[in-house]
Amino acid sequence: MDRRVVITGLGPVSSIGVGVEAFGAALRAGRSGISEITAFDASGFPHRRAGEVPGFEPAALLERLDVDVWGRTCLFAAAAARLAVRDSGIDPEHLAAARSGSSFGTTGGEARVVEDLTEQWVAHGFDSLAPDTVRKVPASRISVAVNAELGLTGEVMTLSTACSASNYALGYAYDLVASGEQDYMVAGGADSVTRWVHAGFYRLGAVTEHACAPFDRDRSGILTGEGGAALFVESLESARERGAHIYAEVLGYGLNCDAEHMVAPNADSIAECMRLAHRNAGITAADVDYICAHGTGTPANDLVEAGAVTQVFGDRLPPISSIKSMLGHTMGAASGFGAIASVLGIDGGFIPPTINFTTPDPALGDIDPVPNLPRQARLDVVQNNGFAFGGNNAITILGRVA
Repeated sequence: MDRRVVITGLGPVSSIGVGVEAFGAALRAGRSGISEITAFDASGFPHRRAGEVPGFEPAALLERLDVDVWGRTCLFAAAAARLAVRDSGIDPEHLAAARSGSSFGTTGGEARVVEDLTEQWVAHGFDSLAPDTVRKVPASRISVAVNAELGLTGEVMTLSTACSASNYALGYAYDLVASGEQDYMVAGGADSVTRWVHAGFYRLGAVTEHACAPFDRDRSGILTGEGGAALFVESLESARERGAHIYAEVLGYGLNCDAEHMVAPNADSIAECMRLAHRNAGITAADVDYICAHGTGTPANDLVEAGAVTQVFGDRLPPISSIKSMLGHTMGAASGFGAIASVLGIDGGFIPPTINFTTPDPALGDIDPVPNLPRQARLDVVQNNGFAFGGNNAITILGRVA
C-alpha cells in the first residue's frame, strides 16, 4: 500500500446541478434542490417533497449505453462516471486499455424498476412481466453500467451498505489503487427517489414536510433525494505524469459496524469509526479542518453524530455542515456527494453551508454548523462522515496534496 492516491475527476448528477461547475456553484450559493415529487403519485402522503434531479436526460450525457436497457439508478451512476472521466482529462482509450474498474454504492438499487414490476404483477399476473424489465432489477448492474459505459474491463463492485455505501466504495477504490491492483478506479454511489423509500421513512416518522434542517433545534427529519456521485481515482504519480488537476488526496478511511440496532445510530461506535479513520489516514483529530457531516436532520441522528464528534474532538470542534440540507438524503450516493463537496472545498478554499438553519440546539453542544452561508477557509484535511441503518459506519479522510 505504498502508492499515494488522489482524486482528479468529479461527476455529480444531483438536484442542485449536473457537472462540477454547476454543483460547485450551487454549494457556494447554498441552493436548495428540493421540489414537489414527480417520480410517483405522492398525493396520498402528507409530505410530498424530495430532491429529484430535474430533467435528467441520460442520453445527453452518455456515449455508449442504450438508455432503454438500464434502470434510472444505473443511468445515474453511468452518467456521473462519464462526467468524472471527462473532468479528469484522461484519454478514454488509454483508460479502457488500462487496469481500470469501478466501485459504486447504493441503498435501493433499481427499486423503481421493482415497483413497476410489482404494479404489473398485481394488475396482470406474474406471466405478464416483461423480460427486458426484469433484467434491469439486479443492483449489481450499477457498477456494470459504469464499466460498460467507459469500456472498462477491470474491477466491478457494487456495495449495498445503504447510506454509507459511497464511502465504502471510495475506500475500496483507494485500496485497489494504493496496492497497485488497479491503476484507475471510478468510485461513488447512486440511488433514485422511489415510493417505497419515501413511504418507509415516512412510516418511521423520519420525513419532514418542507425543508431539511440539520443541527437546528427544530429539525424534524429527512427529505429523500436521488442522483449519481462519481470520483475518478488514480495514483499521485500517474496524475502528475499526465499533468492532471489534482483536487485532493485520499488519506485513508475507517469502517465499522456496531450491529446493535437496525435504525438507531450508536455514538460510541461512530466515535470509534472516526478514530479508526484518523489512524488509517495517519492524522489526529487536531488535524481535521472541517467535517462534512452525515447530518440527516432527524432529531436522533444529529444528536448522536454531534455527541460522537464531541467524544473524539473534545473542546476543539471543527466546523461541521450538512449538504443534505440542500440535496435531500440521496441514500447510497450521500457520502459520494459528501466526498465531492469535501474535495471541492479543499480545492476551492470554502466550506459548504448547512441551509435552513434558524435556531441553535443547546443539546448539540458547541458545534458550528456553518449556518446558511458558505465560509471561506483553507482546508488541508477534511473528514467525510457516512452512517447507515444496521450500524454500518464509513468515514473517508481527504487532504490537500503537499
